[in-house]
Amino acid sequence: MPRMRLHNEDVLVLGLGRFGGAVATELHRLGNRVTALELDPSLAEAYLGRVGRIVQGDATSVTTIEELKPHAFSASVLAIGSSIEASVLAAVNLIDGEAPKVWAKAVSPEHARILNRIGVHHVLSPEIESGKRLAHLIGSRLMDYIEFDDGFAIVKMTPPQEAVGFTLEQSSIRSKYGVTVVGVKSPGQDFTYARPETKVRNGDLIIVSGPTALIERMAARP
Repeated sequence: MPRMRLHNEDVLVLGLGRFGGAVATELHRLGNRVTALELDPSLAEAYLGRVGRIVQGDATSVTTIEELKPHAFSASVLAIGSSIEASVLAAVNLIDGEAPKVWAKAVSPEHARILNRIGVHHVLSPEIESGKRLAHLIGSRLMDYIEFDDGFAIVKMTPPQEAVGFTLEQSSIRSKYGVTVVGVKSPGQDFTYARPETKVRNGDLIIVSGPTALIERMAARP
């Protein structure tokens, strides 16, 4: 029986700037079949051999996108951020070309709103999201932070002092703060899923999930 591959998709990436280049090279490294479209010939040449197939051309051109047949790809990534106009035109071309799943980078809330109205399936705002994430990390015990649209977050953090030296059942973090400890990472040890009998020690990191406001309230504890 042939071995199943987790990453075995045909993916189209439009734009090989910093964001698009990182997406394309990582998709290629994971084993996907990547086709990248880049307007700048020197940039396209720089990625030869690094992302699979490279096409030098203009994503705002209807003919260029039609020739790429976006409907034949499992997903398309629109990584053009230097020009909102070019991004919007490329997005229209992908949607008109019946691309089944489009991920697009937005550089502002207004840009994101336009992409959503066009019909882009997933709109990403990496600069805005990174800025918000950094704001949560600065000056707090949080080490990493991922927030979802519904006000729910998953964070990696140092435990509050009241939990150190006790099991999760003893410290009652869930009942006190309304959040759930998903796992514990001890120095030099593998990540372990949290159980009521899991003991939190000095130097440990905990993975916590729950409503953003409640996580922030717990993170404010000494």
